[in-house]
Amino acid sequence: MSGQGQGETSGGWPDAWQEAWHDLVAHARRTVADGLVVGTSGNVSVRVGDAVLVTPSGVPYERLRARDLLAVDLTGRRVAGELAPTSELPLHLAVYRGTDARAVVHTHAVHATAVSTLVDELPAVHYMTAVLGGPVRVAPYATFGSDELARHALTALRGRSGCLLRNHGTLVHGADLREAYDNTAQLEWMCRVWLAAASVPGRTPTLVPEDELARVRERFRGYGQR
Repeated sequence: MSGQGQGETSGGWPDAWQEAWHDLVAHARRTVADGLVVGTSGNVSVRVGDAVLVTPSGVPYERLRARDLLAVDLTGRRVAGELAPTSELPLHLAVYRGTDARAVVHTHAVHATAVSTLVDELPAVHYMTAVLGGPVRVAPYATFGSDELARHALTALRGRSGCLLRNHGTLVHGADLREAYDNTAQLEWMCRVWLAAASVPGRTPTLVPEDELARVRERFRGYGQR
């Protein structure tokens, strides 16, 4: 990735942290390139052992370098780096403490944010709903960076790997950054589909029933190359 790893100090950090940071910055930059965030409005984190590497507050992702590596423990205490962590750190830590997540992606994606203002749950308009555990709930609004928002989000995530945050955006976790990012993109796409279908006058979108979602979940267990 451009701008990392060439003649820069490692800070004496473990190789696993440096590799994870490289991957984290790459995915953070993708959120901007793919239009899921504007500026520094989103944040990304990855768990490595008992440490959480997380994007810093207010720093454009294209400026992040290897030397900017930032890590905290599960209580939020900084264990590496000099930059202040994202203001949404309580949101990320709540997910790591309350789930088996290894990576978290939070965005302000346009269509998902629009849906969060309209409904309490994104209906199952596509079978990819199954990948997130079922119809995606909308967590009640709370001020960004607050413990209240973190509590609301954790409740909305029960039995799910993603949720919408009312008047705010998306929150998705996964077994790694690629999964968390890909499912974030899928969530934004499903929100776009629902908005398009629901906007047709006199028509109501058909939904995928729960028994079909269960079959899809089972099929995805063996999906892809092995």
